[in-house]
Amino acid sequence: MQHKEKMVLLAGGAGYIGSHTAIELIEKHYNVIIVDCHYNSNPIVYDRLTEITGKHIKHYDIDVCDEQRLNQVFEENKIDAIIDFAGFKAVGESVAQPMKYYENNLDSTFSLVKMMKKHNVNNIIFSSSATVYGMNNESPLTESMPVGPCTNPYGWTKYMNEQILKDVANATDDFSVVLLRYFNPIGAHKSGLIGEDPKDIPNNLMPYISQVASGKLEILSVFGDDYDTHDGTGVRDYIHVVDLAKAHVLAVEYALEHKGAEVFNIGTGTGYSVLDMVKAFESVNNLLIPYKVVGRRPGDIAICYANSDKAEKLLGWKAEQTLEDMCRDAWNWQKNNPEGYK
Repeated sequence: MQHKEKMVLLAGGAGYIGSHTAIELIEKHYNVIIVDCHYNSNPIVYDRLTEITGKHIKHYDIDVCDEQRLNQVFEENKIDAIIDFAGFKAVGESVAQPMKYYENNLDSTFSLVKMMKKHNVNNIIFSSSATVYGMNNESPLTESMPVGPCTNPYGWTKYMNEQILKDVANATDDFSVVLLRYFNPIGAHKSGLIGEDPKDIPNNLMPYISQVASGKLEILSVFGDDYDTHDGTGVRDYIHVVDLAKAHVLAVEYALEHKGAEVFNIGTGTGYSVLDMVKAFESVNNLLIPYKVVGRRPGDIAICYANSDKAEKLLGWKAEQTLEDMCRDAWNWQKNNPEGYK
């Protein structure tokens, strides 16, 4: 079925994953509008997106939690589907400021669903996370495994929003919900014009490695080398952000055709350790990354990687980019934008 010219609203769409998804949607001839308050993003992104796609993306600089202004967006545009990227995402900050996370991350989804009901929009793709699996499941993780307990408030907000959206789908005949559980998105668009631009010190491994490579940070801290893994460091499933963005396009197509709620893991199915990542980055980019081993972080598990067979079977999605692609594209973005979007 042709879905060209359908309109997709990206809530929090100026952020790292949202901006890459906007490009992939435009390439597939969707109309894209973005609503973002730029807590985790920079308005410069819009110019970069125009440079890459040749299209001006309509955007509203508003907080998704502001129902009055969000209502205006729905009134002015005929929206067919929503991708909900809106949410705070720093695990450590969520532990320090739980109320801020529960309030924002739940309210933003509530606002969107209320407006969807009011304006008869029935399709939503929710940006969830592998954190919902908690610590008690063995990898590879499958969608049929139990979720929770989560190890931090950020994870709990994903867990709760998944449940809320499933309940809404269950109670509403024509509602379609696709929950995408991301593993660890890294890399950047091959143009080097957009990429991950963390506030302050990065929470995630790849931007940290990149900033050490550029000299912005002195040394990489490796949290623990006594895990039960091949080299003692934690193993994760890293996925190229462009592959992840393509999964959202297929999720929109799926939502437009199906009703009810469906969950998909979006990962490569391969686990790499922290030191594997350091070595790959060094080798691909011909650089040296100094690191030191420090104590484990609370709440970290030894091994976490996906089984994404369901996404391949039902969405027709499979990760295509290699670890080398991820390391090369991450460095290409960092060296072209040493201070991020500033």
